[in-house]
Amino acid sequence: MMTTQRDDTCRATSLHEANAPRKHRKSAAAVIFLCFVAIVFDGYDLVVYGAIVPALLEYQEWGLTPVQTGAYGSYALAGMFFGAIIVGYLTDVVGRRRVMIWSVSVFSVLMVATALAPSPELFGLFRFLAGLGLGGVIPTAIAITVEFSKPHRRNFNNALMFSGYAVGGVLSALCAIALLDVIGFRGLLAIGGLPLVTVVPLLFFLLPESPAYLRAQGRTAEAARIAEDYGIEVPSTVQSAKPVSEAEASQPAHAGAEPRGGQQILNVLRHPWLMATVLFCVAGIAGQTLVYGLNTWMPTLLVAAGYTLTSSLSFLLAVNVGAVVGAIISSRLADTFGPRPVTVVSFLSSGAALVLMGTGAFPLSVMYVLVAIVGFGSIGAQILVNGFVATYYADDTRATALGVTLGVGRIGAVLAISGGGVLVAAELTSFTNFAVWSMAALLGILAILLVPRRVKR
Repeated sequence: MMTTQRDDTCRATSLHEANAPRKHRKSAAAVIFLCFVAIVFDGYDLVVYGAIVPALLEYQEWGLTPVQTGAYGSYALAGMFFGAIIVGYLTDVVGRRRVMIWSVSVFSVLMVATALAPSPELFGLFRFLAGLGLGGVIPTAIAITVEFSKPHRRNFNNALMFSGYAVGGVLSALCAIALLDVIGFRGLLAIGGLPLVTVVPLLFFLLPESPAYLRAQGRTAEAARIAEDYGIEVPSTVQSAKPVSEAEASQPAHAGAEPRGGQQILNVLRHPWLMATVLFCVAGIAGQTLVYGLNTWMPTLLVAAGYTLTSSLSFLLAVNVGAVVGAIISSRLADTFGPRPVTVVSFLSSGAALVLMGTGAFPLSVMYVLVAIVGFGSIGAQILVNGFVATYYADDTRATALGVTLGVGRIGAVLAISGGGVLVAAELTSFTNFAVWSMAALLGILAILLVPRRVKR
């Protein structure tokens, strides 16, 4: 009799444990934070170039012209073009974890090499090679963040993570204001090597592998264990294909067996994804034209407009602060209303603010507000575009789609940085200098509006 009661008690306890909600042993927020930290240094390394452009122009040993300075600045973006596209293949061969670790390691080492470059030619070469590593960080971090996020928080978590880019921009502006006269442009570049001894060890010990990658490799038990530990979903096969609403864009896009390597690149370039891929690439070109062009040349343009160097660096600080605040707010709206309308408003606000800045009709306090709006509408718009891409494509093509759209988007970054030097050398009016950049915002609006409704395979 006692044995029977004990068995009934054990069965009841087992049933209670089976029905009880599972407690996740590890925090997905920690994974997103690791991606955030990596993006902070990614943002620092890219934005700091804009802060050191005036110093490079004054460096008599090299005697660089504005056009040459713009060209050398664009080399990193050219490297990122190749790095972002290649990473879509590598993540399916070696996994997202290894790609992230190696990408951060490569750009850290090459930033130190850039700081020590004895000639402008080697300076440009090291900038290009550093870009290969930088190009791998952003799409991998976005893919990891989206995968380790709840469906209804994907846009918001992506914006939180990617706001690290703007935080890096803030740090670069602060470091330039405080240290440029002390350690020079070489010292500011050398700070970009810190991730090798700070971020890389954290990634090595704490960053898990992607369950989607493990499942594609046939390691289903390991994928299920990581998914359970972090409280996320493992992609399951879905064979239906139907249009879905914009609000559903942040819901999980499941996939079956994941294609490998170059096959994934072909997948995002064929029906039903081709038109969306092309338009996302156009939006990426527009967004990165604004982000990299303004972060690189805004201090110089403002100096030409009559502001002091310290004031222009303060404006660069305002750009990135505006990006952080605006992106977090707009991403919450994107999770609620869908990313399309919010991204359009973001591009529109930056274009309008740039035109108003060019008039020169506002006091300094209003200019800071306009600059912050430009930050929200440029960096913020690019963050929203990335989130749109990440939630638009299926799990089996997400990393590849991000790599392709970000990689092709580097064309805008290269043109902006090199073309910005041409604008400065042309000595145009302030209104023309600022109004030219607003054309990129208009291009971004048109591309986002034309993206087809998302489909599931």
